[in-house]
Amino acid sequence: MSQLNRWKSGTALLIALGLTTGTVAPMVTTLVNPTPVFAQSAGFSDVPSGYWARSFIAELAQRDIIAGFPDGTFRPEAPVTRAQFAAMVRKAFRKERVRNAVNFVDVSSRYWAYSAIQEAYEMGFLAGYPGNVFNPEQRIPREQVLVSLANGLNYTASNPVATNLQVYNDAANISTYARNSIAAATEKQIVVNYPNVGSLNPSRNATRAEVAAFIYQALVSSGDATAINSPYIVGTRQVATEFRIPSGTTLPIQYNKDRILVTADERAPLTLTVAANVTTSDGTVLIPAGSEVRGQLQPATGGSQFVAQNLTLPNGRQYALNASSQIITKTEEIRKGTSVSTIIKDAALGAAAAAAVSAVTGDRAIATEEVLGGLGIGGLIGLFTGRDRVSLVVIDPDTDLNVRLNQDLVISTR
Repeated sequence: MSQLNRWKSGTALLIALGLTTGTVAPMVTTLVNPTPVFAQSAGFSDVPSGYWARSFIAELAQRDIIAGFPDGTFRPEAPVTRAQFAAMVRKAFRKERVRNAVNFVDVSSRYWAYSAIQEAYEMGFLAGYPGNVFNPEQRIPREQVLVSLANGLNYTASNPVATNLQVYNDAANISTYARNSIAAATEKQIVVNYPNVGSLNPSRNATRAEVAAFIYQALVSSGDATAINSPYIVGTRQVATEFRIPSGTTLPIQYNKDRILVTADERAPLTLTVAANVTTSDGTVLIPAGSEVRGQLQPATGGSQFVAQNLTLPNGRQYALNASSQIITKTEEIRKGTSVSTIIKDAALGAAAAAAVSAVTGDRAIATEEVLGGLGIGGLIGLFTGRDRVSLVVIDPDTDLNVRLNQDLVISTR
């Protein structure tokens, strides 16, 4: 168990962050396991041209503040340890010493980041835990990175804390000790949130890419670096940012079954999943992959069509949706004696289609989980009793269900 878990009281946490009540200063963590040893100013193999943090990473690499690995990678999604963060801070900032160094019991003079930890402590960026413990290998949450930078750079907010924090849709999740510092960091525009600029995710461990972005923005705020144009930099006036997705745009869709069977005259509820991020031309993610599109399959001229009614993003935000798929007219004839297992293999069925299959084949063992909406089919079987064949509309989700917006959709990234 880490030392942090041993000191859970508010007082211990404030001490660990170098804080006292009413002041703000964080403890932190950065990069990945062994410290990177390969400095390079050229592109990293795992940081493609469209990667959201590429510019921040490239600028810091050119300044030799961050480094890659011998295999030419940067590992932007890897977590950061306190020792690694100390090494980055030491290279990024030159400040007068505000306090004397201490000997942390878990940081030997032979430890690779010993000097960096000492200097980061002396400059006021980092502090230890009770008992002169530093926890150099501990991973750092995003809010602690921001508190550390705000504390080390002596940031204070000129606007009310609540005003600055209203740009975040998850402001309620910011720890009490961190609110003043994050309000100041927000005012200084050092906060960078991807993919949703309005979501801080304060308790999530920071990645190497995120820490690079925070540090670069701190250099910009100090006048030591040129501003980068990024849609993910948070500004206090950025209370609401809306984007209009025009009518005619197609949303890529996926479904967890290979096919769907319905009768031509039935309505069946259906929930689909957005297969890939829908973004602006500059890379702002408007509709993340994994968002849910709810609606129903319903009769259309010559077949069936999916009509979308609601879009739910992964963060829970919902939008009314006016969109639809193409009309699907492909059919399959089910005859008496056909094996039900062959028909329903990796397929979902509308309730009427399931009833038709049961009546025609004589097999009443279709599981309710195969039926869209989980509806019972018993009451519908009588509609098809006596038939020896039935024609069903066959839908291939991968090719038939991409939905096209019938009117503009306005998405807020706040």
